[in-house]
Amino acid sequence: MTENPTENKPNKRKRPCLIAIGVVLSLIFIIFIICLVLALTVFKPKQPRTSLVSATVDGVTPRVSFPAIKISLNITVDLVILIENPNHASFKHGTGKSLLLYKGVQVGDVDLYPGEIPARGNGTMQAKLTMQADRLTSNMNNLVSDALSGEFVVEISSRIPGRINFLGFIKKHVVAVSDCELTVGVPSFKVKNQVCKNKTKF
Repeated sequence: MTENPTENKPNKRKRPCLIAIGVVLSLIFIIFIICLVLALTVFKPKQPRTSLVSATVDGVTPRVSFPAIKISLNITVDLVILIENPNHASFKHGTGKSLLLYKGVQVGDVDLYPGEIPARGNGTMQAKLTMQADRLTSNMNNLVSDALSGEFVVEISSRIPGRINFLGFIKKHVVAVSDCELTVGVPSFKVKNQVCKNKTKF
């Protein structure tokens, strides 16, 4: 009994198709593994870090008003904030906010301009925080008393929202936070001590 050659043709045609499907599935699996490894290593979001590089007190103007004796201090704090981006992708931040507090009471604020920090790069932001006399009404006696003792302490709290962009379509929203406590000497009005805590909220 002889074998019919026509019966082997479908099998011969199926074999290349199965090989091609196997190759495609293998490539898809390899690409998946590569993407997974990259997602867990190179593209894993890292925390952008903010830090207060310098803070200088400027524009100190004591003012005494009559007939009721009232003492007030106009104080401006010049800030330089450093933003470090350790990611392999850019960090685009929106409008941030810095608050000036004295004894837990907000006495000034300023907007921080939006911008973009390149991958594995850094940038600085400058801002001026002015202590607003009308917000100090309840604490003015404490401020004057602290100033007469030789120093006073203010807090600066900064929030910078933004997102990390991977390959233009993978986006991770974060908020960089910096809280600093400054001890200002009197009468030099120089920053004697600076303690900061930095963190990032995903």
